[in-house]
Amino acid sequence: MQGFHFAPLAWTFVALSVFSNLYLFCRILRAVKSSRLSDRFKNRVVALAGTAMVLLFVANRFIMLIPIPWVDPPEAAQIFLLYPPVIWGFGSIFSALLLCIAQIAGGVCRVAFEFLHGAICRKASAPVNPGRRWLLRAATYGLAAVPFAASGYGVAFAGKDYEVSELSLPFGRSLRVVQLSDIHAGIYMKSEDMRRIADRVIALQPDLLLLTGDYISNSMKFLPGCMEEMARIDARYGTFAVLGNHDRWHAEPSEFRNIFSSYRIRLLVNEHRLVHSEKGPFAIVGIDDMHTGNPDLEAALRGLDPTVPAILLSHRPEIFPEAAARRIPITLAGHYHGGQVRLSLPTGDLSLARLVTPYPMGLYRIDTCCLYVSRGIGTTFTPVRLNVPPEITLFNLS
Repeated sequence: MQGFHFAPLAWTFVALSVFSNLYLFCRILRAVKSSRLSDRFKNRVVALAGTAMVLLFVANRFIMLIPIPWVDPPEAAQIFLLYPPVIWGFGSIFSALLLCIAQIAGGVCRVAFEFLHGAICRKASAPVNPGRRWLLRAATYGLAAVPFAASGYGVAFAGKDYEVSELSLPFGRSLRVVQLSDIHAGIYMKSEDMRRIADRVIALQPDLLLLTGDYISNSMKFLPGCMEEMARIDARYGTFAVLGNHDRWHAEPSEFRNIFSSYRIRLLVNEHRLVHSEKGPFAIVGIDDMHTGNPDLEAALRGLDPTVPAILLSHRPEIFPEAAARRIPITLAGHYHGGQVRLSLPTGDLSLARLVTPYPMGLYRIDTCCLYVSRGIGTTFTPVRLNVPPEITLFNLS
């Protein structure tokens, strides 16, 4: 499965981005043309706005489509070259959506008001209120700016605010286990970011470190730096890992196995390892990615005594019903990042992850079996996170 892969969902975002940019340009064009500026100045403003929008759009598509093996870009490069296109790309979609909703809602309210108050026939003679028009324009500009401000915050701050989630689960063995998922080492996840993550994990003093896939974003050049930081975490019973879809897109398992072994990290591809602890043995089971690999849970469990408690590692959580049917006590997964952007509504949370899986993030149970889906550490498609902080998960097993 080597080579670059661009998911259908990403193409949907590209289409939305195209329509959003066209809509925003039409709104800018109308606003400029209706102003009292000179025609020459209007033309310059429109040309400047159009050029800037095209450059930002193209730059964002380039970052999305073309692997950029720029290891540890300077902070200035991130701020002035890499952040603006993605802030625009994400913000433009939601800005256009808000403006479109406001435009439709405003039109409906205006027609309803005029109908109820019998003002339709007096519309032509009604005087224009300049103050009210200025207020409406200011409100429109403010509404349009909110998604861009939120996008900037989501890139610069929310995506770097790593949170330690601590849970206690029954397992039959007393262990402190840390799970890391979806690191996505790349231009938005530099070595210093991964160093901070490793330092926080080291401070937790885990007995076991479990990695559930997607170590790179779009280039194998970022893998050694990621593994160097993971190898600094000296867990008592070692570090175990499985592959994710991004990993499978860019290299074969054999290449990962060679690299992982040089850093003393055990890669599990449809196999298990027995670990001996003071309170008895336990097993770590790992399967290949469910969509881009060749997962085989039966092969992974072959030869394992069913009375030995096991932890199953799977990049995607949809294996959980099968794992529960086989009485595997704990399954750990990731992949969905909790949607990266989540709206908390009175009717419940809304995110892209909730539209595509019954296991977007958090803890799930089937009888006595548990699944935990990590929100992940890194980001994919866009470096924006909002209301879904990146996560280091600590399990106190007993």
